[in-house]
Amino acid sequence: MKVNKAEIIISAVSQKQYPMDGMPEIALAGRSNVGKSSFINKLLNRKNLARTSSKPGKTQTLNFYTINDLFYFVDVPGYGYAKVSKKEREKWGKMMEEYFSLRETLKVTVLITDIRHKPTEDDVMMYNFLKHYDIPVLVIATKLDKIPKNKKGAHLTRVINTLDMDSNDTIIPFSSETGEGKEAVWHFIDQIVKK
Repeated sequence: MKVNKAEIIISAVSQKQYPMDGMPEIALAGRSNVGKSSFINKLLNRKNLARTSSKPGKTQTLNFYTINDLFYFVDVPGYGYAKVSKKEREKWGKMMEEYFSLRETLKVTVLITDIRHKPTEDDVMMYNFLKHYDIPVLVIATKLDKIPKNKKGAHLTRVINTLDMDSNDTIIPFSSETGEGKEAVWHFIDQIVKK
C-alpha cells in the first residue's frame, strides 16, 4: 500500500471522542519504549508522524491516525512503565478497556514485542486481554536487525510459545532500521481493510 495521506485526527480519552465515520481501525499496542512510534513511522515512511521519545510512557491518550482516508491506526498508551503513578495507570487501564471492549470498528490489534527478549508478563497479559475480547492479534517481533539471522527462528518460536499464540493469529518479524517485514505487514493490513 502506498501511503499518500497520514494524519492525526484526534487524541481521545473516552468513547465520546472517537471518530464516528465507521472506517476500520487497527490498534497498536506494546510496552513503553518497545519501538511503537518507530514502527508507525517506518510503515508510513514518515520521520516523525508518531513522536518517538526517549521518555517512555509519553502516549497518554488514544491517538487516531487516518491513513489514506481508508482506515485508522489507533496508537494506545504503552504499558509496563513503572514511573507512571498508580492512579495514572488505572486511568489508562479504564480508557483502554473501554476502547477494546466496545469498539466495533476495531479489526485487529498489532502487538509489538522485542524479538531479542522473551515477551514480558505485561506482554502476555496484554495478549490474553485481547483474546478475552476475541480481538485478532498481529504480533510484530521488532528489532530484527539486532539478532543474528540464524537465530531468527528460535527467537520467533520463543515469542509464539511465551504468548501461547492462537493459531489464527499471525507473527511477523520486523526491523524499523532496515524495513524488513514492512511489505508483509502491509499485505496483512490490506487483507484486513478490504474485508
